[in-house]
Amino acid sequence: MGLFQRIKEGLKKTKESFGKKIFELFKGRALDEEFYDELETAMIASDMGVIASENVIEELKDAAYNKKITDPEKARNELKRIMLESIDYEIPPYEYPLVILIAGVNGVGKTTAVGKLAKLFVNAGKSVTVAAADTFRAAAGEQLEVWAERAGVRIVKHGEGSDPAAVVFDALSSAKARGTDVVLVDTAGRLHNKKNLMEELKKINRVIDREAPDFDKRSYIVLDATTGQNAVSQVEIFSEAIDADGIILTKLDGTAKGGVVLAVSAEYEIPVVYAGIGEKIDDLIPFDAKEFIDGIFE
Repeated sequence: MGLFQRIKEGLKKTKESFGKKIFELFKGRALDEEFYDELETAMIASDMGVIASENVIEELKDAAYNKKITDPEKARNELKRIMLESIDYEIPPYEYPLVILIAGVNGVGKTTAVGKLAKLFVNAGKSVTVAAADTFRAAAGEQLEVWAERAGVRIVKHGEGSDPAAVVFDALSSAKARGTDVVLVDTAGRLHNKKNLMEELKKINRVIDREAPDFDKRSYIVLDATTGQNAVSQVEIFSEAIDADGIILTKLDGTAKGGVVLAVSAEYEIPVVYAGIGEKIDDLIPFDAKEFIDGIFE
C-alpha cells in the first residue's frame, strides 16, 4: 500500500465525520452567514478548535469577497487551500549526529512512538541508540527494551528510580564513542507533580546541550489524536520546559478528531512531523500536510 493510500486509510474516520459534512455543506449553498456558521460548527466538532476555526472562516470570507467567489465548489477549493497553508511548514532536514527528545503525558503512546521512530531511522540506514530516561514508570524501560529489540537498535537504561539525566549522559557518551547517527530520548510523562517533571526535562535539556553541542537537536511532543482538544492543552504544559520543534500525533487512524492538527498549528505554530496510523512498527510515517488535507477532502 502506497504512502498516500495509508494516510487515506488512517484518516477514514475523520473524513467520514468532517469530510462528509463539508461535502454536504458546499452542495449548492449560498455563501451566507448561516453557511459560515454551519461550517464553523463542523470544524469545531472535528476538534479544529475555536481559534483555528475562526481564523479559517475569516480567511475564507476574505477570499470569497476579494476573488468574487459565489460558486460553492470554488469556495470549497479555497477552504482546502487555506487549511493546507495553515499546517504546511518548512521543516529543516535532519543533520547527523542527531538527538531527539521525546516528551508527552503517560498513555499517549510515547514509548511506542520512540520504538517506531527508531525503526524509521534504521530503515533509512542510520545507526540508533535509544535512552530509557523514563525511570519513574516501572515498566517503561522494559517496554522500550522490547521496541528497541524489534527495531534492531541499542538501548541505554538504568534501574528504576535512577536519575534520568544520567541515562541521557551515558547514552550520549556511548553514541559519541561509537559514532552513532541518532539518539532518541524517551522521557517520563507523569503529571501528578508537574513541577518535578518540568525540572527533570530542563535538566535533561541541559545535559544534551552540554554533552552534544555539535548534534542536531529536536524536541517533539507526543499527542494522542483521540483526545482532541485535551491534546492541545498538553502542548502548553510541555512548552514550559522544552522548546518544541514538532508534534508526533499518535492514533490518528482511530479517531474522527483529525482536526486537532489544525488546532495545534493555530494556537502554537508547531508542525506535526510524524503521524501514527496503526499499531505495527512501520505505522509511524512522516506527516505530509498536502496528503493529510487531500485525505479529508477527496
